[in-house]
Amino acid sequence: MKHHIDGSPLESDFEIKMETLSLSVEPGSKDVIVKNLYVSIDPYQLNRMKTYSSSQTAVSFSGSLTPGLAIDTYGVGRVLTSGNPNFEKDDLVVGLISWGEYSILKEGVILNKLDPMGFPLSHHVGVLGFSGLTAYGGFFNVCKPKKGEKVFVSAASGSVGNLVGQYAKLFGCYVVGCAGSRKKVDMLKDKLGFDDAFNYREETDLNSALKRYFPDGIDIYFDNVGAEMLEAAVSNMNTFGRVAVCGVISEYTDSGKRAAPHMLDVVYKRITIQGFLAADHMAVYADFITTTTDHLRTGKMQALEDVSIGLESVPSAFAGLFRGDNVGKKIVQVGEE
Repeated sequence: MKHHIDGSPLESDFEIKMETLSLSVEPGSKDVIVKNLYVSIDPYQLNRMKTYSSSQTAVSFSGSLTPGLAIDTYGVGRVLTSGNPNFEKDDLVVGLISWGEYSILKEGVILNKLDPMGFPLSHHVGVLGFSGLTAYGGFFNVCKPKKGEKVFVSAASGSVGNLVGQYAKLFGCYVVGCAGSRKKVDMLKDKLGFDDAFNYREETDLNSALKRYFPDGIDIYFDNVGAEMLEAAVSNMNTFGRVAVCGVISEYTDSGKRAAPHMLDVVYKRITIQGFLAADHMAVYADFITTTTDHLRTGKMQALEDVSIGLESVPSAFAGLFRGDNVGKKIVQVGEE
């Protein structure tokens, strides 16, 4: 990152720097040197790149980024050398690495040994990583679904939304998603099994659109976009409806764009609106992994990944998130396995 970014990110906002690194650990150091293999590309990082965002003080991993320094991110790598007794050369690891070819990780950085369990390493960045836990914890813990309930998912072809829709269908809910192109809409219905889906770009009145797709109202709204979509969803919620606020990507690039749901609807329909983070749901991590790996092995769930190759593709991969370029989890493979 060359400088702070307070609007939509562009490829030109980033640069690749070359540094000479020693691939050995000083005696007595507990550093771990990792060859990065797959790195996550996530919209929330834009809030870290701004001059200021309230999210920067929320949790440790959302802190402000300094221009000119490497950007830390969730990813998978392989240990090259280690002064930490918990890690050995050639261990596969998952945790906070960086947008780069190598990471030098100090003691205390979130890093765990990785058992691939027979799945592609990229899955552990997406469907079996924080994107998956966000979807699982958000849907089951925050939304508290009941079989047969009607679920609406925005940004449904994205890294979290597509998984929420799949969990909801497997649980026995009626699911409608929205996305930004006809191709994505068809994919949601034909590949992922959504009951219905629509292209929000083709709708001039989101409130009316949701009335068409949910004539009997919405019980659960999994919100990934905020702004007008949240307003329309709240207007169409049923009594005791639940809204899980996972992200507000439509507001990240426009500081003047804010959701203003009708609060009388919230009061008289007794609607619950709750924000959350993946870290809130570590208590269900084991259940999440068991359930999701079972669904993947039986073919009941699909891992939707959009993988670019090479460190040089990171800037376009990140900027593309805000243009709607990605389908599923955006990942960059920065090193050969």
